[in-house]
Amino acid sequence: MKSILENEIFKVSSFTQNKNFQFKKEEILKHLPEALIQEAVDTIQSWDTYHPTPLLSLDKLSKELNLKNIFYKDEGQRFDLKSFKALGGAYAVNKVVKDKNAKTVATATAGNHGRSVAWGAKRLGINCKIFISEFVSDSRATAMKNLGAEVIRVKGNYDASLKECIKQSHANDWEIVQDVSWPGYKEVPKYIMAGYSIMIKEIIDEIKNNSITHVFLQAGVGGMAASAIAGFAKFYNLIPKFIIVEPEDADCVLKSIEQGEPKSIDIKKESIMGGMSCGDVSTVAWEILKNSSNFCVSIPDQAIATMVALLHEKKLSNQKIIAGECGVPSAISLIGLCQNQDYQNQLELTSNSNVLLIGCEGLTDQKMYDKLLNEGLTQIQ
Repeated sequence: MKSILENEIFKVSSFTQNKNFQFKKEEILKHLPEALIQEAVDTIQSWDTYHPTPLLSLDKLSKELNLKNIFYKDEGQRFDLKSFKALGGAYAVNKVVKDKNAKTVATATAGNHGRSVAWGAKRLGINCKIFISEFVSDSRATAMKNLGAEVIRVKGNYDASLKECIKQSHANDWEIVQDVSWPGYKEVPKYIMAGYSIMIKEIIDEIKNNSITHVFLQAGVGGMAASAIAGFAKFYNLIPKFIIVEPEDADCVLKSIEQGEPKSIDIKKESIMGGMSCGDVSTVAWEILKNSSNFCVSIPDQAIATMVALLHEKKLSNQKIIAGECGVPSAISLIGLCQNQDYQNQLELTSNSNVLLIGCEGLTDQKMYDKLLNEGLTQIQ
C-alpha cells in the first residue's frame, strides 16, 4: 500500500470555511443549557454499568502526518451498545419517563440511536416502538428486537421512517424520543444532546496537560457535533477548531454553512455511513453549529473499508481498534486534509497540533464489519 499521504483514496470531496464563525460560550449554552448538561452527566455517571470509554493515541498516524498528538475517543466500548448513541437515547428515555410519565416511547433510526432508546426503555420497563428504513440491516433490527423493542420497517429512506414514526406516535399518544429536531419539537433532542456531552467531560478529565487544538466531529443531523461543541463550552477553557465531517452525498451541514441557513439535501444515493446519511440538519443543532463550527468537510465512501482495516491491523496505533463505518470518517478526513497543503494551512495543522477524533461506534453490525474489514485488508496489503 502507498504511504498514507500519497494514497488518493483519502481525498476529500468538499471543504469549506465557516465565514460566520464566532465562538460565544454564552450563546452556545443558551441553546444547550449548562444545568441540563450537568444533570445528564450526573445521571449517566450514576448508572451501575457506567465507566468512561478509552482515549487512545494514534501515535503512528500522528508521526506520519507530523502532528504532535492524535487522540481517538473509542466509543466502541460504550456500555454493551458499542456506540456514543448509548448515552443520548437512554438518557432521554430516562428524562421523559421521569418528567412526563411516558409509558411508550418511539423513534426512527438507522440503528445505533434505536438501540439506545430500546435499552433505555428496557431499563425502565416501558414499551418501545422503533421505525427503520428499508436500508437498515437485519442484524441491526435484530439487535433492537433483542432489547425488547417492536421494530417496524418502512419503505424508503430514513426520512420516510421518521415521518411514519411521527404519524403513528401522534395517533397512539407515544412519546417520541428523536435525535433530530423540527419546529415545535426541540426539548427531547436537547436531552439527547446533553447525554452525548459526557464524552467531552471524560476527554477533558483525561488529557491533562495536552491542550486540544482541533476536533473532528461526524455529523448526520448534527446532534453529536453540536453537543460536543457545547461540552467544550462548558468544560474547557480553550477554544479548539471544530471540523464537521459528513458523507459527500448527505452533506446537509456543509451546504447549510455555505448558504448561511438550513438547507435540505435530496439524498440520491445512500452512503455506507448509514448513521450519517441524513438530509436535514437538526434545528437545535443548527443554532450551535451555524456560528461555532470552523470548517466543514465531506468525504466519499471509498476509504471506509481501508480505514477499518488500518485501525484493526494496528497500522495507525499500537493498539488494535475496532471501528464501525461511522467511527472512521474523522480519521479519513484528517488524512485527506493533510494531503492538501492549502487545506492544512487554513486549518493551521502543525507539529504543535493536538487533534481529537471521535470514534463514535465500534462493532455494531457484525456482518457489515466483517465485509468492510475483509475488503480493507485486500487494500492495505
